[in-house]
Amino acid sequence: MKRTDGFDARRLRPRQHRSWGSRLGAALGLLLIISGVIITATGVASLFSGIELFASMSLNKEAAVTLLTLGLVLLLLGAFIRHRARRRMQGPSGLSLSPRLKKRR
Repeated sequence: MKRTDGFDARRLRPRQHRSWGSRLGAALGLLLIISGVIITATGVASLFSGIELFASMSLNKEAAVTLLTLGLVLLLLGAFIRHRARRRMQGPSGLSLSPRLKKRR
């Protein structure tokens, strides 16, 4: 005989959490990616100041390498933050059962 007293099927589904923090994290990651691309492009353009197109953007070599490095770091940091935030927004999609209970007998 089955006992269904106190059984609630909604408990088996994962809870939906409010994702404002994840959305803000994804927006921050996107902002870091955009700023990293712009700073990296500025560093690359100032490194290639010998070309007449980029002659007005000439900086010294140390500043250009610093901008290039900072831009790449911001780009990677933004991609990491955005990836983590988007993974957190998706969340688990399966039932909240232990693996032992999901096995076939």
